[in-house]
Amino acid sequence: MSQTQTDTKPPAAEVQPAVFVRMAAVVRMTGLGRSTIYRLMAEDKFPSPVRLAKRAVAWRRIDLEQWSAGRPTVSH
Repeated sequence: MSQTQTDTKPPAAEVQPAVFVRMAAVVRMTGLGRSTIYRLMAEDKFPSPVRLAKRAVAWRRIDLEQWSAGRPTVSH
């Protein structure tokens, strides 16, 4: 009898679906205002959003977390 090789797929727990965050939540998460977010995007200093529909955009949570982790911290 021959042994068949099975596909090695990662367990479902390891596969992370993309989590999208809309503008209101981005403002709460970052503490930045809408205009500041758009200005930073224009300066390539903030993650770009993903178009969800014709008039709807959102940001990937992982992109926001990476951006936040790379920001300098203020020590008093």
